[in-house]
Amino acid sequence: MSNKVGTPVWVDYGSNNFQACTDFYQQLFGWRFEDLGAEFNSYNLVHCGDALVGGLMDVSGMECPTGGPVPSEWGVFLHVEDLAARTAKAKAAGGEVAMEDMAVGDSGTWSLVVDPTGAPISLWQPKELESYDVVGAPGTPVWFELMTKDFDAAVAFYREVFDFDIHMMSDTDEFRYASNGDMENATAGICYAPWLGENDNSYWRVYFGVDGADAAAEKVASLGGKVTDGPEDSPFGRIVTVLDREGATFQLCSMSEATGE
Repeated sequence: MSNKVGTPVWVDYGSNNFQACTDFYQQLFGWRFEDLGAEFNSYNLVHCGDALVGGLMDVSGMECPTGGPVPSEWGVFLHVEDLAARTAKAKAAGGEVAMEDMAVGDSGTWSLVVDPTGAPISLWQPKELESYDVVGAPGTPVWFELMTKDFDAAVAFYREVFDFDIHMMSDTDEFRYASNGDMENATAGICYAPWLGENDNSYWRVYFGVDGADAAAEKVASLGGKVTDGPEDSPFGRIVTVLDREGATFQLCSMSEATGE
């Protein structure tokens, strides 16, 4: 069954220290890495047990289309049914096309845009590769979230370009948050992040499942990463914000520890 337009279907990591990266995530999540070879610039598929998690690429020495070195960071891909049309729509809606449409073997085609709030987001039109394996298990993606400095602009952009079905979860001065879909069917969130500094870009972040948030946070620190927020309880699980060895941020979420409130 095909995914809806705007559904997150892939994550990948661009690393500037490939060996340190694979060592960190292998020890944290038990991941296995499959090198696709020179044809795909040694892009690696990431597996957690039998589940396909996403991808990993060595970006050391690479330059951003907009200038400067490519940072180590996680990226999110949204499903589209017509890549060229949706990329053009993103540009018309105020986004910047950073990478034009590109074929990835027989897997699919993709492009990269920067939304009007400064967050990079990839578009994916599948051929043979529809998605990561959606299993909700430890070591696999369980949620995706845009942290944005301009909430209204972000909501308008993702609604226009990716057909987001916006449901407000909170709209107070303290906390503005919307989901793509209702509580039972939500696929991603948009969070107002006014604490981001003038030189900080809006960004997408990925939540990975863990068995226990506190133990996982301790593991991150022992592997050379850093806990920047939490662990804290939520209705969706106990959540921790962390940095890996290269300074890339991601979330850990123990859904079994949800408060139910």
